[in-house]
Amino acid sequence: MEETEVLSGAGVVKEKLARLAVGTYIVWLRDLKNFWRDTMRRIGAIVQPLIYLFLLGTGLEAAFQVFGGGDTEYVTFMYPGIVAMTVLFTSMFSAISIIWDREFGFLKEMMVAPMPRSSLALGKVLGGATTALLQGIILLVLMPLVGIPYTLEKIFLMLLVMIVISLGLTSMGVLIASRMRSFEGFPIVMNFILLPMFFLSGAMFPLQDLPGWMDVLTKVNPMTYGVDALRGAALKGIEITSTSALQIPPDLMAKLTEAGVQMPQTPMLQNQVYPLWMSLVIVTGFGLLMLFLAVWRFSRQE
Repeated sequence: MEETEVLSGAGVVKEKLARLAVGTYIVWLRDLKNFWRDTMRRIGAIVQPLIYLFLLGTGLEAAFQVFGGGDTEYVTFMYPGIVAMTVLFTSMFSAISIIWDREFGFLKEMMVAPMPRSSLALGKVLGGATTALLQGIILLVLMPLVGIPYTLEKIFLMLLVMIVISLGLTSMGVLIASRMRSFEGFPIVMNFILLPMFFLSGAMFPLQDLPGWMDVLTKVNPMTYGVDALRGAALKGIEITSTSALQIPPDLMAKLTEAGVQMPQTPMLQNQVYPLWMSLVIVTGFGLLMLFLAVWRFSRQE
């Protein structure tokens, strides 16, 4: 009798896991099909990373040269930040499909379907993360154009970091979207969260010699560790230096040297501030927390 009850209990657990897996797969597949059938979204997925990399990167490189210059092109230093920016915005804004489904009643139909509600959250997270990862891979293909050579180690590490970042950020977007009811409010809230996360992540500038208050904000920002891991993986073996904007003529430099005047050394910028394992642990922990909260929130939906 007890053995029968144990087998029966195991069968119930197996059935629940099967429903969870099927429900997650269906929601994930639906989101991917919606993305692939939308021609403008497909075009945007290809063009948007290129705009970020070449227009934004080239424009800021000119400003970087004016205010300091450097031995390495600024777009090379900025490249991991652009990858993180692409993954960040795509992951978070992919959750707007939840509001769309709620507006047209499809979300309510899915919630009364014979599958766990957690599968809705998991499917949405995987769908948004997959879309963000695809856009990140487009930039990964363009890596040699910014002066970063391919290696299997770099590709593997960058893919690993992008997967972890996209899952965590999509979970955060799903959590926020599950509490919202209007299309108009979602972009406002997202930009209020995304822009500080991006600008405080070190994507645009090195995290060195910052004011104390900004240093604290960068340390509590999970994107800081994601960008740092991406930069450490992409720029491994590449020295990033910056030089003074003041160009001293060679003859004057020789006289200064003869007079015993010591010129400041070319500062070396750190490719990676934190150890890779530490960044991965923090980003993974953040992602698991957001995923847990998103699943919990969906289980309480009415």
